[in-house]
Amino acid sequence: MEKIIQAVRGMSDCLPEECPLWRKVEDVIKNIIGTYGYSEVRIPIVERTHLFRRAIGEVTDVVEKEMYSFRDLNSENLTLRPEGTAGCVRAAIENSLLYNQEQRLWYIGPMFRYERPQKGRYRQFHQFGVEVFGLNGPNIDAELIMISAHIWRELGIDKHVRLEVNSIGSLEVRKKHRIALVSYFKRHVDMLDEDCKRRLHTNPLRIFDTKNTDVQKILGDAPCLSEYLDEGSKQHLIGLCKFLDAAGIAYTVNERLVRGLNYYNRTVFEWITDTLGSQGTLCGGGRYDNLVEQLGGKSTCAVGFAMGLERLILMLKKLELTQVCPSVDVYIVTIGEDSMVVSMQLAVQLRKELPALRIMNHFSGGSFKKQLKRADKVGATIALILGEEEIKKETVVVKDLINGAQNIYSQSEVAKYLAKLSR
Repeated sequence: MEKIIQAVRGMSDCLPEECPLWRKVEDVIKNIIGTYGYSEVRIPIVERTHLFRRAIGEVTDVVEKEMYSFRDLNSENLTLRPEGTAGCVRAAIENSLLYNQEQRLWYIGPMFRYERPQKGRYRQFHQFGVEVFGLNGPNIDAELIMISAHIWRELGIDKHVRLEVNSIGSLEVRKKHRIALVSYFKRHVDMLDEDCKRRLHTNPLRIFDTKNTDVQKILGDAPCLSEYLDEGSKQHLIGLCKFLDAAGIAYTVNERLVRGLNYYNRTVFEWITDTLGSQGTLCGGGRYDNLVEQLGGKSTCAVGFAMGLERLILMLKKLELTQVCPSVDVYIVTIGEDSMVVSMQLAVQLRKELPALRIMNHFSGGSFKKQLKRADKVGATIALILGEEEIKKETVVVKDLINGAQNIYSQSEVAKYLAKLSR
């Protein structure tokens, strides 16, 4: 007998009992971003590999070790997108969305990275992302942080997250800092593990992300990027903090905060939680004012963020904030040979008159008791009962599954009763 085919490691099914919570989170996010006037964009899951190499950086962990890349039948090198910003920038350039105009865009969907699967970190994961083009002030940076804070409040997790912000300055600033950083770490090279030694010659800022406790001991005395910041970057950070203070959003300026992708400049920020252990970053973002030009467009300032939906779902489960609306409002119970046809006719009538009503017909037979158990299992609050007597009199029994009360209505008037309940 052939072995049962299983899902690819790190790529999980979302089962029916889990989907309502996913829909709740997605609906909250989409409703909130809509109130800020942002527009949805849908970008391909597959892009040319060269896009990510140019955008993210050849010597990042994502490009070096984590991308799902392949050669297609036309011998093109393609990659499953590991993040959304590069594809969104490519789409904006290709479709002339940026010339003399600003854009405020959002997207949601799966991303792919080859990593060691663990709770909160998967090979296929889902992100909600926001990208803004053509605005260069700290006010838009602050609005993106306000949007994410709005989402936390709506989901009920705002007391369990904290915000860290920083400025990583300009490219010129980072070059000066890099020289000082490399010099410092070379003096302590014996304390570095192999991964940090590799990063020393590729992206020394990433050494600050190490989980190695021995390496962490020497980080406190390493040259700090804030010592090299240009005046423009300093003022931008001060402006951002003023907007956050005015909005009542608490934050910490973490001078060691960096982001894992090479395209960032000036503002960077992360929302962090302690409820998920080591996978504590819920959302991260910042400015990337050079990326549009780097990918072939005209110089355009930009800022954005992305949040991981799997981690949001895990957090809601951990905090027991998983209550969702049931997927069914009304369950139609049938007794007798002729009742099935009538029940389906009734369902059609009710869907026409009450389009928002969620109705399920019982099709699998069984006793009256069994059918009511099924109604309860799917979360219905009302059962409509059709038996031989109701068929003859063209009536229907309406049973309230919460308090047990029941009444009889004509089949033509039951919609009016249900309409009152749904108000």
